[in-house]
Amino acid sequence: MMAFRRVMALADLWSGEMVARVVDGKKVLLVRLGDAVYAYEDRCAHQGVALSEGRLDGTTLTCSAHLYQYDACSGRGINPRNLCLLAFAVDIRQGDVFVDVTHATRSAAP
Repeated sequence: MMAFRRVMALADLWSGEMVARVVDGKKVLLVRLGDAVYAYEDRCAHQGVALSEGRLDGTTLTCSAHLYQYDACSGRGINPRNLCLLAFAVDIRQGDVFVDVTHATRSAAP
């Protein structure tokens, strides 16, 4: 059973923006690209540094520590390619963003 929790109003997260939140005790990074919102564990797969301290350039998430890069749409590593972020399910309902941190997935590395 999915356990979606309201995280924020969709209007408070602009396209091209990312924000850190805590959902059921887990640190989550929300990224909005156009009408889509993605949720990942707020930690780089390399050494666990918070990705929210990094930057978002287009669809590329870059960690502030060692400049590891990820595709913000899939969580897959760009540089290096063998890492992936832990992703959480997102649901947009009546103008609000909901996230389920109980069922995490990791995209397969290319």
